[in-house]
Amino acid sequence: MLALMRTLGSLRHGRVWGYVLAPALFSLVLWVALAIWGLGRLVDWLLGHPPMTLLIGWGVAWLAHILAYLGGWMAIFACAYLTTSLLAALIVMPLLLKHLSATEYRDVAPMGKDSFAAAAGNSLWASLLFIAGWLLTLPLWIIPGLSLILPLLLMAWLNRRTFAYDALSLHATAEEWRAIRRQHGSPLFVLGLTMALFAHLPVLGLLVPALAALSFVHFGLEALRRARRGAVVSIEGERL
Repeated sequence: MLALMRTLGSLRHGRVWGYVLAPALFSLVLWVALAIWGLGRLVDWLLGHPPMTLLIGWGVAWLAHILAYLGGWMAIFACAYLTTSLLAALIVMPLLLKHLSATEYRDVAPMGKDSFAAAAGNSLWASLLFIAGWLLTLPLWIIPGLSLILPLLLMAWLNRRTFAYDALSLHATAEEWRAIRRQHGSPLFVLGLTMALFAHLPVLGLLVPALAALSFVHFGLEALRRARRGAVVSIEGERL
């Protein structure tokens, strides 16, 4: 909750809005382009493969069409979100990290490694695993409810895997990163799940990749600050 509140507080700065809006505009253009070009093709492909062919064979073609269109839209949204998340992780995250390090977290010394290659490798590997997870779970979509739950869980995992590491790679040592990942694993996943839920809201969802990057920077640097100090801190009038 503190990370989310500080994320909203950071939006008071015009520079942060610029970082947030750039991936959102890219996501909008990409989403519309994929929908115009690929939705019909994707629906036709889904209808021609299990489990949709099984539903058609059972005489419930209407359900197969509904699930195919739902799956098509979810897949297009996932592709747009994945691409925009990569943009946020590789380009926007370093800018946000530099801004917050110079303002709200000046006392958190950078003791990690500023490696673009490592961050890019982490983001690309997470993207490949995300795509694999989508493909492997497609047969489960005929189970009522899973077509909505599984994408949320996969997106939550993608947020945590991508942004948590990138937020701390510059400031945390390898030992500190392992300790934070072990002690705050569940809160980090819940933060990723919260941003995944926001991603499905109209309009706001376009802002989520950059907002997720911003929220994970706040969470990671505050967790690192507390781990190093081992004491209660107060920032800009907050009492924690």
